[in-house]
Amino acid sequence: MPPPPAAEAATGPGDPLLPAKLIYGLYAIGYAVAITTLVGVVYAYIARGRHPVLDTHLTFQIRTFWISLLIAVLAVVTMVVGLGFLIWAFLAVWGVIRVLSGFLLANDGKPVTGTKYWGMMAF
Repeated sequence: MPPPPAAEAATGPGDPLLPAKLIYGLYAIGYAVAITTLVGVVYAYIARGRHPVLDTHLTFQIRTFWISLLIAVLAVVTMVVGLGFLIWAFLAVWGVIRVLSGFLLANDGKPVTGTKYWGMMAF
């Protein structure tokens, strides 16, 4: 029997990027249930060191969490002057693009090699 195509191999049970995909899912759910984002970042710290490509995604996800937290704090502080709502909107768009672009790379079995568009999109 011939080996499965690369696309099928990247989604199988032995997928080294499965933790990254799960964390991207937890981050996406985090827009409705915030605690899943915290669970995701803890899992990202725990899963490090298993695979070099996985580590690029985990670093990206950990940075996404901490940068999002800093932007959220800035949004709360600036709500008093009305600027916070714009910052929240930026954070939402920024976060969704990071999660989607990272997930698409993980689904293709590719590492995160950098970001573009103000750190929004992984490539």
